[in-house]
Amino acid sequence: MNPVSYQRASSIDQAIQMAAGGRGRLLGGGTNLVDLMRKGVERPSSLVDVTTLSDAIEETSEGGLLIGAAARNSAVAAHLQIRSRYPMLARSILAGASAQIRNMATVGGNLMQRTRCLYFQDVAGARCNRRAPGSGCDAAGGFNRYHAIIGASPACIATHPSDMCVALAALDARIQVAGTRGARTIPIVDFHRLPGERPDLETEIEPGELIVAVEIPPPRFARSTYRKVRDRASYAFALVSVAAGLTVRAGRIEEIGIAFGGVAPKPWRAFKAETALRGGPATSQAFEAALADELADATPLPGNAFKIELAQRTLSAVLTELSGSDR
Repeated sequence: MNPVSYQRASSIDQAIQMAAGGRGRLLGGGTNLVDLMRKGVERPSSLVDVTTLSDAIEETSEGGLLIGAAARNSAVAAHLQIRSRYPMLARSILAGASAQIRNMATVGGNLMQRTRCLYFQDVAGARCNRRAPGSGCDAAGGFNRYHAIIGASPACIATHPSDMCVALAALDARIQVAGTRGARTIPIVDFHRLPGERPDLETEIEPGELIVAVEIPPPRFARSTYRKVRDRASYAFALVSVAAGLTVRAGRIEEIGIAFGGVAPKPWRAFKAETALRGGPATSQAFEAALADELADATPLPGNAFKIELAQRTLSAVLTELSGSDR
């Protein structure tokens, strides 16, 4: 049995002080952390409850939105400005987990959630470099249907599980953090790390730091959406998901943002595909060619090679829907 102490922070400074210098973990809704504690993956000596921090959703002076880290996922998805101005974000949250979990989960906790790789969670029976650095990766030669086809490394092929983070990546969100060395802002596309040789280092958060808020820039797409392909209709993680925003004028793409879930160890922003498409025609042929270039470096395994074609078909369908094109 692992004894765990519990404290509740009433301010950002207090949360930083409580968590600093030990094996303490910050506790939001607990929908991921507590589950991993039950399985023995996480063994913190103390929990610092940060749900009393800001849960406000406010408009910024630039016309974007600032979402407090303690905001519940269900509240974000139901917020009128998010539903009307950032529909891909609302839809991504509603595609994740169950209503009960969304009522508990927080924005900050969603950003920090860990992979659902079965080998990562199998403490007694599997080797996992993300859980125990240097031990090996049993997923590479095992059941890897749900694993990464791009951005992985020999040390780890796990995918990032969040739906919300995929939409935030397409929206160019920025993560505001505070810590013992002051405050800083991290673009979400840089927030999560690729595994490389250290898959246990999952984010750019440093010891003594915590997420304070998420800032979303003013809307830049005429239309946006989120589509998730999974093995069953609810409460399942993505095989492939797409968050996309599009503005088309006179048949040509003026603005575009694309991010994938289910294919990489982090929310995968498709910068190559965006560059190839921006300024060009909004046609299915263009969509398919752009993604082929994006996935040119994909390294699928026998169990997940189907994800390449699935990603191509899903993106093409989403962009065709957003552009109003049936060509």
